[in-house]
Amino acid sequence: MRLGYIDYLNCYPFYYLMFEKEKLYGISIIADYPRALNEMIAHGNLHMSPISSAAFAKMQHEVCLLREFCLSSIGYVRSVVLASNVPIEDLEGKRVALSSASETSVVLLKVLLQRYYRIFPSYIASPPFPDLTSVDAALVIGNEALSEKIARVKFMYDIGELWRIKTGYPVVFAVFAVRNDAIVEKRRQIDTIVHSFHKSIGCLENDRISLIGSASKRYPEFDRSYIDDYYRLLKFSFTDELRDALRFYFDIAAEERLIEKVPTIRWYSP
Repeated sequence: MRLGYIDYLNCYPFYYLMFEKEKLYGISIIADYPRALNEMIAHGNLHMSPISSAAFAKMQHEVCLLREFCLSSIGYVRSVVLASNVPIEDLEGKRVALSSASETSVVLLKVLLQRYYRIFPSYIASPPFPDLTSVDAALVIGNEALSEKIARVKFMYDIGELWRIKTGYPVVFAVFAVRNDAIVEKRRQIDTIVHSFHKSIGCLENDRISLIGSASKRYPEFDRSYIDDYYRLLKFSFTDELRDALRFYFDIAAEERLIEKVPTIRWYSP
């Protein structure tokens, strides 16, 4: 079975046990950026993976979602930012780079700018770590957004915080998808992975020091205290509040013609 892994610090707590303590045999883990994982599961090259929330709209008939897990923030998240050389209110017609790594955050930014600020920049695609000398602003996510280089930009807008202020909702950045055609053939492995995720997230409470230590070894650019603080900003359990937030995101993004409509969300049943 082929399982995707978002190769960012924020996804690591789900995979801590698999990587460090309880390897799951017969399961291959493929690490990449969210957009690459979105494409792989959409084309059947992965059986199961975390995906950008926005990507679910395009593949909603081919996959279902795990009810228990997500990558979310209630307000400030730190790892999804608009780094800008000018105030956000001055971005009309300006060049804004959009990270090629994700889809959810691109949609979030476009909704915020066109619906709440009535601003329509000129968008250009960029690598995950953009050259901010050639654009007026850039959407940066994941480990790149956490770097000291980005922190030195003149104007910084945390997208999770801005979304909360403008809409009143948290953000569900990523969800966990299972392909429909994998459910019959791979159900035992899927349930094993779900069980591992449960135990691994539980380590944030009962084995936090070891988990953070392992995360700092995998991502040595971040020290342990930084990782500890960062993990306190994130939400990993898919609560009713966060499911409502995802529903709102799907509805408003579809209204703005940024994603396909999502009439219903199909959930995986163990």
